[in-house]
Amino acid sequence: MNSLSIISIQKGYLPGAIGRVVTLHGSYYSRNWGFGVVFEAKVARELSEFMDRYNDDRDGFWTASVDGEVEGAITIDGVDADGHGAHLRWFVVSEAIQGLGVGGQLMKAAGFNSY
Repeated sequence: MNSLSIISIQKGYLPGAIGRVVTLHGSYYSRNWGFGVVFEAKVARELSEFMDRYNDDRDGFWTASVDGEVEGAITIDGVDADGHGAHLRWFVVSEAIQGLGVGGQLMKAAGFNSY
């Protein structure tokens, strides 16, 4: 990322966002924890299922983009919010923008005032 790049936080689906979030998770967890295809396939399947049933009135999906490329995301799954509470899922920030406060921006966008 160059110094002129602008980080944009957006709520809702963006074309290619599902694949990019899966890529970010797969790369991070493989590199840092040795996770493989089973984990990446699980993220792909569950994120796709979530997005297929996404309801803007109860769920949230925010992305952080740099120059149009998704570099981070956070998801709030509210399908069982009344029973067990909402579930924070698929929170990830690429190495390219780690340390710039983007994770905090995503947390705030998702409604967390302190973290």
